[in-house]
Amino acid sequence: MTDSSPSPKTGNAAQPESPFVDCLGAQLLSAADGVSEVLLPLRHQHMNTWDVAHGGVTMTLTDVALAMAARSLAGDGVGVVTVEMKVNFMQPGRGELRASGRVLHRSTTMAYCEGEIRDSEGHFVAKALGTFKYMRRLAVGRDVTRQRLRSDPSAKPGPSDG
Repeated sequence: MTDSSPSPKTGNAAQPESPFVDCLGAQLLSAADGVSEVLLPLRHQHMNTWDVAHGGVTMTLTDVALAMAARSLAGDGVGVVTVEMKVNFMQPGRGELRASGRVLHRSTTMAYCEGEIRDSEGHFVAKALGTFKYMRRLAVGRDVTRQRLRSDPSAKPGPSDG
């Protein structure tokens, strides 16, 4: 980000490093002490055929808010993966969506979170509950395909597997 505005209050949580989230244009406003806030100004490409926020956009925004709340309680090099998430859609999202998330319960390996989304008029758009697993960050550039082949009992060794 080349923005010169002040950095968001993020505690241990870093700005999400997700090309998909970056493409959406979601902005992390804060993430600290098990609480987060994420903002998404809706653009044309976020809309469904009825010209309101697509449900997938709404679900992604809740996932990011809950995950960032969970990550704010993690140590360095630790991220989270979504184990399960439930979203209730209350009404269509319009204008700008603001998602908040908070950790309700945390163990050494999991976080149970809740969150909601409101639009620019303050209307209640969605409610979410989710469970997130704490994990060490995967190595960048790791050859996942090769690992899958090795765990597949029917796979035959290739030239580089000697």
